[in-house]
Amino acid sequence: MPDACQTCELIRRRDDGNAPLWDNILRTPYWDVVHAYDTSLKGWLVLVARRHVEALADLTEAEAAELGLLLARVSRALHETLGCAKTYAAQFAEHPDHPHVHVHLVARSVDHPADLRGPRVFGALGVEAAAAVPEWRRNELAERLRARLAP
Repeated sequence: MPDACQTCELIRRRDDGNAPLWDNILRTPYWDVVHAYDTSLKGWLVLVARRHVEALADLTEAEAAELGLLLARVSRALHETLGCAKTYAAQFAEHPDHPHVHVHLVARSVDHPADLRGPRVFGALGVEAAAAVPEWRRNELAERLRARLAP
Protein backbone atom coordinates (compact mmCIF):
# COMPACT_ATOMS: atom_id res chain seq x y z
CA MET A 1 0.00 0.00 0.00
CA PRO A 2 1.45 3.39 -0.95
CA ASP A 3 2.27 5.76 1.88
CA ALA A 4 0.35 8.58 0.18
CA CYS A 5 -3.01 6.81 -0.04
CA GLN A 6 -5.42 9.02 1.87
CA THR A 7 -8.13 6.39 1.46
CA CYS A 8 -6.02 3.97 3.50
CA GLU A 9 -5.59 6.69 6.16
CA LEU A 10 -9.37 7.09 6.37
CA ILE A 11 -9.79 3.32 6.74
CA ARG A 12 -7.26 3.34 9.61
CA ARG A 13 -9.25 6.14 11.25
CA ARG A 14 -12.38 3.96 11.04
CA ASP A 15 -10.45 0.96 12.34
CA ASP A 16 -9.34 3.05 15.33
CA GLY A 17 -12.91 4.16 16.06
CA ASN A 18 -12.14 7.80 15.29
CA ALA A 19 -14.44 8.37 12.31
CA PRO A 20 -17.52 10.59 12.43
CA LEU A 21 -20.88 8.95 11.76
CA TRP A 22 -21.04 10.10 8.12
CA ASP A 23 -17.67 8.44 7.51
CA ASN A 24 -18.72 5.16 9.10
CA ILE A 25 -22.22 4.32 7.84
CA LEU A 26 -21.62 0.61 7.28
CA ARG A 27 -18.60 -1.68 7.52
CA THR A 28 -18.64 -5.14 6.00
CA PRO A 29 -15.81 -7.66 5.78
CA TYR A 30 -14.58 -6.10 2.50
CA TRP A 31 -16.16 -2.64 2.14
CA ASP A 32 -16.85 0.58 4.02
CA VAL A 33 -19.84 2.76 3.12
CA VAL A 34 -19.34 6.49 3.77
CA HIS A 35 -20.82 9.82 2.69
CA ALA A 36 -18.57 12.06 0.58
CA TYR A 37 -17.40 15.11 2.54
CA ASP A 38 -16.80 17.53 -0.33
CA THR A 39 -20.07 17.33 -2.24
CA SER A 40 -23.06 19.61 -2.55
CA LEU A 41 -25.37 16.59 -2.99
CA LYS A 42 -26.91 14.85 0.01
CA GLY A 43 -26.72 11.12 -0.60
CA TRP A 44 -23.35 11.00 -2.40
CA LEU A 45 -22.03 7.79 -0.92
CA VAL A 46 -18.74 6.04 -1.50
CA LEU A 47 -18.15 2.29 -1.19
CA VAL A 48 -14.49 1.86 -0.24
CA ALA A 49 -12.52 -1.38 -0.52
CA ARG A 50 -11.17 -2.17 2.96
CA ARG A 51 -7.82 -3.37 1.64
CA HIS A 52 -5.60 -1.37 -0.67
CA VAL A 53 -6.38 -2.38 -4.23
CA GLU A 54 -6.04 -0.10 -7.25
CA ALA A 55 -8.14 -1.79 -9.95
CA LEU A 56 -11.45 -3.63 -10.06
CA ALA A 57 -9.71 -6.50 -11.84
CA ASP A 58 -7.63 -7.04 -8.70
CA LEU A 59 -10.62 -7.61 -6.41
CA THR A 60 -10.97 -11.09 -4.98
CA GLU A 61 -14.10 -13.06 -5.86
CA ALA A 62 -15.44 -12.40 -2.36
CA GLU A 63 -14.78 -8.65 -2.59
CA ALA A 64 -16.44 -8.47 -6.01
CA ALA A 65 -19.47 -10.47 -4.89
CA GLU A 66 -19.95 -8.31 -1.82
CA LEU A 67 -19.60 -5.14 -3.91
CA GLY A 68 -22.39 -6.26 -6.23
CA LEU A 69 -24.71 -6.99 -3.33
CA LEU A 70 -23.84 -3.71 -1.61
CA LEU A 71 -24.50 -1.64 -4.72
CA ALA A 72 -28.06 -2.96 -4.87
CA ARG A 73 -28.63 -2.90 -1.11
CA VAL A 74 -27.30 0.62 -0.57
CA SER A 75 -29.14 1.89 -3.67
CA ARG A 76 -32.39 0.55 -2.23
CA ALA A 77 -31.63 2.23 1.10
CA LEU A 78 -31.05 5.56 -0.68
CA HIS A 79 -34.34 5.17 -2.58
CA GLU A 80 -36.24 4.38 0.62
CA THR A 81 -34.58 7.13 2.64
CA LEU A 82 -34.36 9.99 0.15
CA GLY A 83 -36.98 9.06 -2.44
CA CYS A 84 -34.40 9.50 -5.19
CA ALA A 85 -35.27 8.69 -8.79
CA LYS A 86 -32.19 6.51 -9.28
CA THR A 87 -28.60 6.11 -8.23
CA TYR A 88 -25.49 6.65 -10.29
CA ALA A 89 -22.45 4.38 -9.83
CA ALA A 90 -18.93 5.23 -11.01
CA GLN A 91 -15.42 4.03 -10.23
CA PHE A 92 -12.15 5.58 -11.37
CA ALA A 93 -9.55 5.55 -8.53
CA GLU A 94 -7.43 8.06 -10.50
CA HIS A 95 -6.95 10.84 -7.94
CA PRO A 96 -3.29 10.90 -6.89
CA ASP A 97 -4.27 10.97 -3.19
CA HIS A 98 -6.88 8.20 -3.61
CA PRO A 99 -5.44 5.52 -5.94
CA HIS A 100 -7.61 3.00 -4.10
CA VAL A 101 -10.74 1.30 -5.43
CA HIS A 102 -13.79 3.23 -4.29
CA VAL A 103 -17.17 3.33 -6.00
CA HIS A 104 -19.24 6.50 -6.02
CA LEU A 105 -22.93 5.78 -5.48
CA VAL A 106 -24.85 9.01 -5.96
CA ALA A 107 -28.52 9.58 -5.19
CA ARG A 108 -30.07 11.37 -8.20
CA SER A 109 -33.12 13.22 -6.94
CA VAL A 110 -36.35 13.63 -8.88
CA ASP A 111 -35.66 17.38 -9.22
CA HIS A 112 -31.92 16.95 -9.82
CA PRO A 113 -30.49 19.89 -11.82
CA ALA A 114 -30.18 19.08 -15.53
CA ASP A 115 -26.63 20.45 -15.62
CA LEU A 116 -25.56 17.82 -13.05
CA ARG A 117 -27.12 14.75 -14.66
CA GLY A 118 -25.15 11.78 -15.91
CA PRO A 119 -21.35 12.17 -15.78
CA ARG A 120 -21.75 15.92 -15.15
CA VAL A 121 -22.75 14.96 -11.59
CA PHE A 122 -19.05 15.14 -10.77
CA GLY A 123 -19.43 18.93 -10.91
CA ALA A 124 -20.98 18.55 -7.44
CA LEU A 125 -17.86 16.88 -6.00
CA GLY A 126 -14.77 18.67 -4.77
CA VAL A 127 -16.73 21.77 -3.77
CA GLU A 128 -15.65 24.37 -1.23
CA ALA A 129 -16.68 23.72 2.38
CA ALA A 130 -19.34 26.47 2.26
CA ALA A 131 -21.13 24.69 -0.62
CA ALA A 132 -20.79 21.17 0.80
CA VAL A 133 -23.55 19.26 2.57
CA PRO A 134 -23.11 20.25 6.23
CA GLU A 135 -21.76 17.62 8.60
CA TRP A 136 -24.97 17.51 10.65
CA ARG A 137 -26.97 16.65 7.51
CA ARG A 138 -24.47 13.94 6.53
CA ASN A 139 -24.72 12.53 10.05
CA GLU A 140 -28.52 12.66 9.98
CA LEU A 141 -28.61 10.72 6.70
CA ALA A 142 -25.99 8.28 8.02
CA GLU A 143 -28.24 7.46 11.00
CA ARG A 144 -31.21 6.84 8.75
CA LEU A 145 -29.18 4.69 6.36
CA ARG A 146 -27.70 2.67 9.23
CA ALA A 147 -31.22 1.83 10.38
CA ARG A 148 -32.16 0.65 6.86
CA LEU A 149 -28.93 -1.28 6.33
CA ALA A 150 -28.86 -3.00 9.71
CA PRO A 151 -28.92 -6.81 9.38
